[in-house]
Amino acid sequence: MKKNENSKATAITHDKIDFESENFSIPSILPVMPLHGFVFFPGMGFPLQIAHESSKKLIDDAILHERMIIMVATKPDKAPDDDGKISPSSLYSIGTLGYIHKLMKGKDGAFHVLISAVKKIKLLESDETEQYLKATSEIIEMKFEDDQETEAMMLNLRSQFEKMTELANLPKELELTIMSMKNPFYISYLITSQLNLPLEEEQKILEIESCKKLMIKVTIELNKKLDTLVVSKEIQKSIKEETDEKQKEYFLRQQLKAIRKELGEEDSNVELDDLKLKISEAKLTDEARKTAEKEMNRLNRIPSSSSEYTVVRTYIDWILELPWMTTTRDSLNLDKAQKILDTDHYGLEKIKKRIIEFLAVLKLKKDLHGPILCFVGPPGVGKTSLGQSIARAINKNFIRISLGGIRDEAEIRGHRRTYVGSLPGRIIQSLKKAGSANPLFMLDEIDKLGADFRGDPSSALLEVLDPEQNFSFADHYLEIPFDLSKVMFITTANYIENIPGPLRDRMEIIELSSYTEDEKVMIAKRHLVKKQLKGHALTSKNLKFSDEALHSIIRSYTREAGVRNLERELGAVCRGVATKIAKGEQEAVRITGKNLEEYLGPVRFLNESAARNWGPGLVTGLAWTPVGGVLLFIEAVKMKGKGGLILTGKLGDVMKESATAGLTYIRSNAKRLKIDEDEFSQIDIHVHVPEGGTPKDGPSAGVAIITALVSLLTNKPIRKDVAMTGEITLRGDVLPVGGIKEKVLAAVRADIKEILIPFNNKKDIVDIPDHAKEGVTFHFVQEISDVLKIVFAKKKK
Repeated sequence: MKKNENSKATAITHDKIDFESENFSIPSILPVMPLHGFVFFPGMGFPLQIAHESSKKLIDDAILHERMIIMVATKPDKAPDDDGKISPSSLYSIGTLGYIHKLMKGKDGAFHVLISAVKKIKLLESDETEQYLKATSEIIEMKFEDDQETEAMMLNLRSQFEKMTELANLPKELELTIMSMKNPFYISYLITSQLNLPLEEEQKILEIESCKKLMIKVTIELNKKLDTLVVSKEIQKSIKEETDEKQKEYFLRQQLKAIRKELGEEDSNVELDDLKLKISEAKLTDEARKTAEKEMNRLNRIPSSSSEYTVVRTYIDWILELPWMTTTRDSLNLDKAQKILDTDHYGLEKIKKRIIEFLAVLKLKKDLHGPILCFVGPPGVGKTSLGQSIARAINKNFIRISLGGIRDEAEIRGHRRTYVGSLPGRIIQSLKKAGSANPLFMLDEIDKLGADFRGDPSSALLEVLDPEQNFSFADHYLEIPFDLSKVMFITTANYIENIPGPLRDRMEIIELSSYTEDEKVMIAKRHLVKKQLKGHALTSKNLKFSDEALHSIIRSYTREAGVRNLERELGAVCRGVATKIAKGEQEAVRITGKNLEEYLGPVRFLNESAARNWGPGLVTGLAWTPVGGVLLFIEAVKMKGKGGLILTGKLGDVMKESATAGLTYIRSNAKRLKIDEDEFSQIDIHVHVPEGGTPKDGPSAGVAIITALVSLLTNKPIRKDVAMTGEITLRGDVLPVGGIKEKVLAAVRADIKEILIPFNNKKDIVDIPDHAKEGVTFHFVQEISDVLKIVFAKKKK
């Protein structure tokens, strides 16, 4: 049972039953209502709220009978069970007899009951067999001697309570009630109910049987309360007398507040006070604090209805929300970093080694004034996820900024505040999002920055990425130097050639090459399959992939340097299996090479060499693209004409020049190549590179083009199992090219067993995994004559 929060103790009269009669008696057994946190004194009445089912049942039964219940306080360290029941040992032995005057049932199911306490009562024996507690009891008579001493003590109590009423601002009705009462017990109990004593003290007062002892105890407690109230009033008076400058300022501000209220600016004044408090508590640099306080003084003079008010307020908010001096603690544990990198990424040993070296130097130097790492490689090889792993390894907040397609310098440096809707640049916005001044910034797709009449974003990045300048990075919006020297920057790109030279000079390039087929299988086993199973509510018991199935997906359904398409295809298989399981058709599925087409459809990529009509003039070249290495089939045919050269296949200028140079070499060496020189004036030659919708450029197809022309003019077919790459000169020299690893992996995927590469690229073979080189013959060529000897030779058994 709980006392109503707004209830006040009152003296209640009983007009139906004469509780003061000598003939009054109580039933032999009465229900017991436990009281939690307060004592119900005789002569008092309260509205109570009852929620427990057992207590509601008790009230219902009491209403149907004598309306009498026993009310006893619960000991402080005892709590009722979920049904509201409590054991007899948890109750005090002395309580009061309560009479129920009125019962109302609320909409929430709770009972609202008006009860008065009429007698002091003692519990004898308890019965716990029913839904609520019942007990036998006896009335404790509240007898007093109507003598001069009793009258004097009552007079003293009334006088002291009158003083308390004035000091504590109690209702005047309480004082009048005390004055009208004749029973010293009721006077003592009503005064006690206003003293806010602890439960144990109130219970002790209830248990006192002697009237005079009771009044003495209440008088002592009342005097303690009066002393406390007097001291409190004196303290309040002394504080009021000690009005200082701050209080005067407060009163003046209150007057100003009233004036602002008349002008409709009351809310803005409260906002300004809060803003001023935030500035005083914020961790700011000296220059930032000086600027914020200056803008704050300016804001005080601007009407809140002005558009400039919003501009200044937003500017101050940005200053307060930036982590000027908030940093996270770096954890440069190299063993932990190595473990995290190995867990998150399979392979990439060279890259991981360089990252650990970078962190080791960082640990020894204890500052970030070192090279900016730039991960360059095809999509899907783990550039961005490497940055996330580094951030996790050294306990830095990770922020990724995509730079692809940015053409406005203001995206980096921000807009000046003179523009409507101006904001800081992405660097400052990301620092606010990171919440610390030393996060790890991943600047993604830095090779895809643009430039137009709005400025050059790459030039703005020069200051950001230069450790000698970025300690005072100036955003156009803030116009306050922000220290970026604690920020760890890592960039990513697909094409290193597209990164502006000055920007590239500030970074250390780390190239991530394509994954081999075996590496992709291991990545799928360790990461991709688990991720897709979890994403489709499946487990390893529902779906298993065989090694044969994973190899087939990689070889026949994806053609990429990374593993993004592989992950998509695994997701497609998971969706198909999830559908069958949801329909109840199967409980577990094992994917093999035989049932793969059921989920992914027909094979998408076939052996291109086998699909072509092989003959003179057809050569397999190797090319490198942002998505990895690819085969480049070069076709050449001749027809009657006047010595013209036709080039098709959406070729770039460099590739066209390679074809022209190749034809010039052949014509100048026609006799040695056993080609009729007169034939050139009678024919036109058409060179075509299929997949005409895809732009192609670069010098590395020179060897393949010149080989195709020689094959055409000598009418000798070139072997299918040979692929080649290299740049040519007019003198027939073969020059080195890039992307050797990607090109070799593309040839291995197509089952090509002999590869011709420039002699000066021999050093790049070291980067190719041993299992990819197994069964492959490499020819390192220096001149075109070396190439022709190999491609026209018969294959050795």
